[in-house]
Amino acid sequence: MPENKDLPAVEWRVSDALVAYEDARTFMETRVGEIRAETASEIVWLLQHPPLYTAGTSANPGDLLDGERFPVFEAGRGGQYTYHGPGQRVAYVMLDLKRHGSDVRAYVHMLEEVMIRALAAFGVTGERREGRVGIWVQRGGGKEDKIGAIGVRVRKWVSFHGLALNVAPDLSHFSGIVPCGIAEHGVTSLQDLGVETSLDEVDRVLRQTFEAVFQRQTQDVE
Repeated sequence: MPENKDLPAVEWRVSDALVAYEDARTFMETRVGEIRAETASEIVWLLQHPPLYTAGTSANPGDLLDGERFPVFEAGRGGQYTYHGPGQRVAYVMLDLKRHGSDVRAYVHMLEEVMIRALAAFGVTGERREGRVGIWVQRGGGKEDKIGAIGVRVRKWVSFHGLALNVAPDLSHFSGIVPCGIAEHGVTSLQDLGVETSLDEVDRVLRQTFEAVFQRQTQDVE
């Protein structure tokens, strides 16, 4: 990846209130067009959604086990079914990938690296798995649980959607789907692993790791 420290700062936005999924999707669609037109800055938006399920472009209808439990949205991103809800930090990342090597696979690897380094700051070893997008932790006895999900979409080299890190969500909410189509493994969170922390602290660490991995400066926006 090229050095990017001399590029314009990436806007860093944090929403305290829960954000409706439709509102976030509308914002991303608009912002991607503006980034392509060079009329708006790249941005990382950190938020939480109310409880809901999203279906990626590879979602298997049979993996929606309880479609009446929470609203279900077609996400338009890659991947399968996932859950979003309070206690999970979602980061929607809207970047011009031409500034990052025009390599989608490398971009996904960098998002994974952001989560791996952030988890390490809390004493948790997050790992990649061949053939399984996202970040996993070993629980002993051959058991592995997913702690971070990634789902991206790229339009004319501008990214949107992003990552979701489980800080302290209600893990029972994942039972309405087969998360990411993987039935043989479970899900976990920092809280489930015994790490008590705040979303503010997670946000601080995510910002540090984003800047280090992507070699970009960030600036606060309301």
